[in-house]
Amino acid sequence: MYRRFFDRIAIGYIIAIGVIFIIVILYASNAARQSQIEVKTDTITRIATYTSNHYLLPYYNGNMTNEELQEALNNLDSTFNVRIWYVDGRGNLLFASSPNQKESKIVYYFLPENLFEYDSSGALTGVFAMTGNFYGVFPEQMLSFGMPVDGESSSGAGIVVIHAPFSEVLNITQTMFLNFLVPVLVIIVLSMIGLLLLARRILKPINQLNYAAKEYATGNFEVKTGIETNDEIGELASNLEYMASELGKLDEYRKSFVANISHDFRSPLTSIKGYIEAMLDGTIPKENQDRYLNIVLSETQRLTKLTSSMLEMNQNDAQGLKLNYINFNVMEIIDSTSDIFEGTCKERYIVIRKVCNVDNPMVRADKTRIQQVVYNLVDNAIKFSPHGSTITLSVNALDDKILVSVKDSGQGISKEQQNKVWDRFYKVDESRGKDKKGSGLGLAIIKEIIRAHGEEITLNSTPDKGSEFIFTLKRIED
Repeated sequence: MYRRFFDRIAIGYIIAIGVIFIIVILYASNAARQSQIEVKTDTITRIATYTSNHYLLPYYNGNMTNEELQEALNNLDSTFNVRIWYVDGRGNLLFASSPNQKESKIVYYFLPENLFEYDSSGALTGVFAMTGNFYGVFPEQMLSFGMPVDGESSSGAGIVVIHAPFSEVLNITQTMFLNFLVPVLVIIVLSMIGLLLLARRILKPINQLNYAAKEYATGNFEVKTGIETNDEIGELASNLEYMASELGKLDEYRKSFVANISHDFRSPLTSIKGYIEAMLDGTIPKENQDRYLNIVLSETQRLTKLTSSMLEMNQNDAQGLKLNYINFNVMEIIDSTSDIFEGTCKERYIVIRKVCNVDNPMVRADKTRIQQVVYNLVDNAIKFSPHGSTITLSVNALDDKILVSVKDSGQGISKEQQNKVWDRFYKVDESRGKDKKGSGLGLAIIKEIIRAHGEEITLNSTPDKGSEFIFTLKRIED
């Protein structure tokens, strides 16, 4: 009786686990497939918009020749591995990108003469997206997207159609199944060994975890597992909830990252391109070129600084922050940083005031990293301080800590924005928008350095009165 009961539980358990994992795999693969479709659709939409604005509209307005347009479409084809068609308002195919098809991943069975003959409903006359071989034109599955060139209707400047290969998206279910297969088999075998003793204890929390996983797969990251035990199941539940919270931030961070990077790189590159073109075509006379070359140099330095900050942040994320601890007097850093900014302060009539309320402010930390922290804080303070103001660098002691403060008398930061200043790429545009050269990474790097030391950094700021950054370091007796 016992054996039969256990067999029934084991068989039912195996079947249930198999069904659950298949459902999860199918659901996850379908969700991933849909996500890939959205990403790819977004990509080719951008390509279509770019092609329309930069090539098709100029051609339609008579600013490009047939040869120039064909060459441009071929270049886009080779760069993005897509096929690009330009169709007039009556559906006639005017241009089609056509690189060497023997070397290309995308080939045609044939090129249609008129698109509108394929669909009498008029679906191809406006914005459309579809998957398949596009009425037998291609030998493989494609994601096809079309839109009016002028953004209004096909009767005007015509339609641009982009075809992108779809094979990698179609294979995602098989790939996910193979990736999950071995873990599923291992879980089933291990679960069978401990099933008899742990069934009653484990089945309930497993169901809870399964429910939470399904909710996370649907994008509902607010659901909690409800497991608070101090064992492996409780740890798994905690990690799953943490993963869900991080996944919830991931998409928002990705969008913010792309938007900020695009903006921060596009602005200086546009300036550099504009000034160089103006010098080359004679718009800027030779006697004024030194001034604009200095502007180009400044924009180049801005890009270099942004790139360096991104590389440093990426290295810290990938390898962790490595610290070289030594004993040193923190006033050495205060004095050297003050000397570095002496020229800048004189130009703006800013006074750096140094105050040390500790007889012997010796600390144990990474001196180079702390120098970077103080430098960035003073640099920010100078940027956002009015002419003729005072910046105060002070050192105080509290128990076994040394407190280093950098205080300015600038415009300050509102309470709603103070917690956000530590986020990567965040800029307080409303209250500190004068600084257009910042990358939005300085304070994020500072916080990582202080956190790596096991210390804290805080911000006290009042709008129209200024800001004060205070960080702690471990104090030692000389």
